[in-house]
Amino acid sequence: MRGLSASFAAAVDAIDTANAADPTLVSVRGRTEPLALVHGRLAAEWVERLHPQADDTWTLAARAHHLRRWEVPRAGYPAGKAGYLRWKRDQRQRHAREVALLLADAGYDQPTIERVQALVRRDLLATDPGAQAVEDAACLVFIETQLAEVAGKLEHDHLVDVIRKTARKMSPAARAAVALIPLAEPEQALLRDALT
Repeated sequence: MRGLSASFAAAVDAIDTANAADPTLVSVRGRTEPLALVHGRLAAEWVERLHPQADDTWTLAARAHHLRRWEVPRAGYPAGKAGYLRWKRDQRQRHAREVALLLADAGYDQPTIERVQALVRRDLLATDPGAQAVEDAACLVFIETQLAEVAGKLEHDHLVDVIRKTARKMSPAARAAVALIPLAEPEQALLRDALT
């Protein structure tokens, strides 16, 4: 963890405590833990690994990018792409609102809170390196934690298309980092099919 301030430590603790209530468990790197907690920790880890000089707002946004995500299930929205995109947009807005409360309680000032909110929402994704860093982290975490599950639900060509769309959202550095993710051979084969 990069931040040394009391505010950073308090914010990380608050985000992790909120995400630890996720009833969905996932097994990653030999441990079984709540999905939102794992997503936040791994996303923060990726941001710090790919951007060691980035400020704490990037790490906090990555950690909160799925803040309490399970509370608004995808099933509550219409099926199909339009429903998915609406759900995703609404989730990002909600994550940004909720992280603001946690950061204020941790002692952060309004400009810092607004910066983290913008990164959580991925505002200005095309031009903001911080927003791209959070997006990259989210994509890398998806590949590590959910690719195998999604592979069991989608037919091969559809899944290859999903992976290609995910890769298009990633920076070159993040696409290169995919090779560092420990995946089983079936998932590695899918990535080879999609990314070559």
